[in-house]
Amino acid sequence: MILKNSLIYLNDFFTFLITQARQYYLNSRLYNKKISRVTLNSLRYKPSPSLLDCIIKYNKQKKNINSFLLNDIWENPNIRLKDYKNLHSFFWLFSLDLKSSKNEVQSIILRWINKNTDYNISSWETDILSKRIISWISNSKISYEDSSEEYKNKFDEIIKKQVNHLINEIERSEWIDDKMIGCSAIILTGISYNDENFQIYGLKLLRKIIKHSFDNGGFPKSRNIRQLIFYLKYFVLIREWLKESQNEIPEYLNEIIFYLGQSYVLIHKNIELNFLFNGNQITNNSNFNNYLKRLGYNFKNDSHETGGYTFLKNKKYSLAADLGAPPEKEFSKDYQSGALSFEFISNNSKIICNSGYFQNYKHQLNLISKSTACHSSLNINNSSSISFSKQLSGINKINSSLKIFNKKITYNNDYWAFEASHNGYVKKFGVIHHRKIEFFHDISKLSGTDMIEKKNNFKPSNFEIRFHLDPEAKVMKTQDGKSIYIGLKNEGWKFTSLNNKISFETGLYFGNKNKFIENQNILISGKILEKEILINWDIERIK
Repeated sequence: MILKNSLIYLNDFFTFLITQARQYYLNSRLYNKKISRVTLNSLRYKPSPSLLDCIIKYNKQKKNINSFLLNDIWENPNIRLKDYKNLHSFFWLFSLDLKSSKNEVQSIILRWINKNTDYNISSWETDILSKRIISWISNSKISYEDSSEEYKNKFDEIIKKQVNHLINEIERSEWIDDKMIGCSAIILTGISYNDENFQIYGLKLLRKIIKHSFDNGGFPKSRNIRQLIFYLKYFVLIREWLKESQNEIPEYLNEIIFYLGQSYVLIHKNIELNFLFNGNQITNNSNFNNYLKRLGYNFKNDSHETGGYTFLKNKKYSLAADLGAPPEKEFSKDYQSGALSFEFISNNSKIICNSGYFQNYKHQLNLISKSTACHSSLNINNSSSISFSKQLSGINKINSSLKIFNKKITYNNDYWAFEASHNGYVKKFGVIHHRKIEFFHDISKLSGTDMIEKKNNFKPSNFEIRFHLDPEAKVMKTQDGKSIYIGLKNEGWKFTSLNNKISFETGLYFGNKNKFIENQNILISGKILEKEILINWDIERIK
């Protein structure tokens, strides 16, 4: 183990040295000369700004250009990193009142060009640079039209210079999200300037991203629901650019949109709440739904499984479970150790949920949110079914794996059930976790059985099964102490586990991005003594 950790450290150290050497090269005159070789043909295709409705967060109130303090916009040394990125991405152009002067907008862009004409590690960062290109071209009516030839030449030159840099650097990016945004910027530039080289490169990179990052069913290998939506937005956007500019749409792009659309509609149709599995957070997708409808996308899916998740739903109830295997280490930065965890929803109110995900990789809460204890599942000796190790970059990636087996799903009008097993605790504690959950519609009752099976290498252990409750839910023990009452806005439910010790505790909820609040958890705990332990529990609606 010591040798393995030492090798990992050395590898990370040499990667760091190589990165530093490359930064020296990127700041050199030689590199600047290389990326400055551009063909100065003018902008031809000017995309409809409304096509970016899927990725732009609009302010309800349009801003006047003068609110940006024109004389100081690039002169603030104390600006926060987040504000710096937003400023240099130019996505704020979409929030401007179009009655504002074009000359003033173009003056801001020109001053940016004069100050950032050469590579800069901060303002030329892949995602910032890519968003800037997309924003400038998509806002060409205010950023380009009715400008002088001198301005247009500078604009065209810096766009293509940045794209040359993107092409040189994009495959080295560690972040697949950045690659996707960068790929979009390259394709848009190729279309807009009728540049065949840019367009061919961008579409080849797009195909490579799809082949590398998606499983055979067209679901992201990361198993991140939030990333599924991210990809779908950009794939649709690229398709609409190609369509509007009357370029051929590759079949592989239509195919991946079809598969992602099927998964999207299965996860989000007829439900207003997000499922908190593996990196997902609470988001409002209503604007994106309207966007898809406006452009004529109508996805359908009559199945109950996608990406290792099971979704059993009707108009009133939703039962979702994570019955999939962990991703490969390469795709695991947002994976959480929630094997066999589930969420249960009644009338758009969460009853049972997971804790959600704390996305800030540098914060210790990121690792906490990845733990099995933050999921509605079983853990042994307060350990997770998957272990994680911190990389030199500060990101926690999986350091072990598990297998899901004995999976079975039943879906009828009046009866739902799923069952599965995993071996995540075999190596450390010598036990297998089996879970079966049933839902009976006629009596509005969810019944679960968790079985802990001992293997030959069994070690005496304690177990805990947590049932995380929505922060809005209220809990109290019944008079007999054998049940717990769960109060929601318009209905009540009773949790019972007659032969086990039950209690409730205060937990942490990370459903909102990089924020946490307290919630309540129901807890079943005990010792593993017998050959097999059966833990039965029920959640039943109070009539």
